[in-house]
This record gives sequence, structure tokens and C-alpha cells, in this order.
Amino acid sequence: MAFFERVPRATDAADAATTAATSLLPDPEGPGRVLAAVDRIEGARWADPLIKPLRGVVRRLPPPTRDVLHGRWLGHPVHPALVQVPLGTWTSAALLDLIPGKGRGAGALIAVGLVSAAPAAVAGLADWADLRKPQARVGLVHAAANSAAIACYAASLVARLRGRRLRGRALGFAGLTSATVGGALGGHLAYRQAAGANHAEQVAAVVEPGWHLLGSLSEFPVGTPVVRVVSGVPVMVLREPDDVVRVIADRCSHMAGPLSEGEIADGCVTCPWHGSVFRLSDGWNIRGPATAPQPVFETRVTTGRVMARLPGETKEL
Repeated sequence: MAFFERVPRATDAADAATTAATSLLPDPEGPGRVLAAVDRIEGARWADPLIKPLRGVVRRLPPPTRDVLHGRWLGHPVHPALVQVPLGTWTSAALLDLIPGKGRGAGALIAVGLVSAAPAAVAGLADWADLRKPQARVGLVHAAANSAAIACYAASLVARLRGRRLRGRALGFAGLTSATVGGALGGHLAYRQAAGANHAEQVAAVVEPGWHLLGSLSEFPVGTPVVRVVSGVPVMVLREPDDVVRVIADRCSHMAGPLSEGEIADGCVTCPWHGSVFRLSDGWNIRGPATAPQPVFETRVTTGRVMARLPGETKEL
């Protein structure tokens, strides 16, 4: 043995494992296969003929009903919370199916999941109706996968009730597979496409503390919204008849629609994209589909100059 022959280190195994794991990851020079497949769904125009009529059905619901389904009362979409019950019960049923003699308990869990899937699906459909086209296309496939899961679990329950336990278990595992695909697409919608996210949350983090000059009072015609930029954030400035100036973040918290292009009435502004209504005095969302309020600014007029700042003087990171 050579005197300076390298002695194996304890970290060698870890380095080898890291190299092997890295080789399984998507190519950093391009999208992974799964992501590329979902990206193709975003551009799948074959789904477009289905989107308009389905949206029309949902939008015929009265606004108060849609607000409840959106989760405006909760402050964020209610659909993600509702899906926990069917996913949890179906996953538990699959575990029981792997344990001999527990088939009856699995059937009861599947039944609970089927009942709870209905309100979750209705709430999801209400949110889906106000998505952009690429999001809506992914949402359709997400809904199709979950519908297939419901069909499999319904057939599984029937098979179990008829004493065909093996068939029931097979259908249950098929349903769980389909629900998993649907859940993955739901995660894509939420985390990559930002469906249901608060699109105005970053305002408080981006806008610098202190007063910001917006312009002279004469630059803002009474009753006409004007857009200004504060620390890179577009804001809508509205001068009221008594020279009170309202300033609100211009990009709607629902899907970043331009509020400055919306209707102003009764101290509120209506988003031109999906009809969310915000009170100008405090940004409160009095009608959805927005579930989060809109950031508003304090204002003052000094020597004919309009200035604005966010409430509070510090930023928390």
C-alpha cells in the first residue's frame, strides 16, 4: 500500500448518495417532465369551449352565495380546507384496506369522504369560475381527476356493500391514485399559478416607510381615478368632492386586476376583471371573489401637495 493512499472517509457514502439523488432531479437546463406536462395543460386550448358555459352556470349564482363559497367570510379560499376531509378519510381507508379484517371501517370512511367531497367540489367550482384561462385549463383537469376519484370510490363502496371486498379495495386504490393526481394539480394551481393567493400581500413589504409625494392636488381631477407609483407599487388615487384624497393599491388582491379601470360608486371601487368590490376608506372587500382586503394608504395634503403612506412606520420581514 502506498504511504499516501487515500483512506475512505465517512462522508464518501453521503457524497455518493447525493450524486445519485441529484441525477434523478429534473434537468436544470429545462423543465422536468412532470412540470412540462402541466405546462402543456396550461396551453391546451381544446378545453376553452368548456370553460365559458361552465363559468356562466356558476356566475348565475347570487353574489352572497358565491361569497360564502369563495370563503370571503374566512379571509381566504375555503376550498383547500374542505378537501382535507375526503382526502383524509380516503387515505385512512387505504391504510385500513392493507390491514386484514378492517374492510368495514374502510367502507365507512369512504362513505364519509364521498359526502364531504360534494361541498368541497362546489366551493372549488366557484373559485375556478374566476380564474384566468391558463389556470382554468389546469383546473378542468384537476376537477376531472377528482371526479374520477369520486366515481371510483362510489363504485368501491357499492362493491363493498355487495360483499365484493377485493373489487372494492382495488377500486379504492384506483380512486386514491386519481385523487393524488388531482391534489398534485391543485398544488400546481395554488403554488405555481397563484390561484386563490392574495395578490396584494407584498405591498406592505415593498413600500418604504414614511410619506411619499404623489403630486400636487391639481393633478387629481375630482372623481377621476389617477394611477401613481409608490416604491414600485401602482396605487389608485381618487380625489373626492370635499378634497379628501383616497389612495388604495391598484392591483386587486384577487387576481391583480387594475382597480383604476373599475367603476367608482358609493365610496367603493369595483374590479373590472371579476367584480370584487372594495371600500375606498379602509380597503375592506365587501364583495368577492376577493377574499383579502385591499391595502390602503393614509393621506395628507400639505401646501397643495398630496402625500401618502402605509399605516405604520416599520416593515417586518
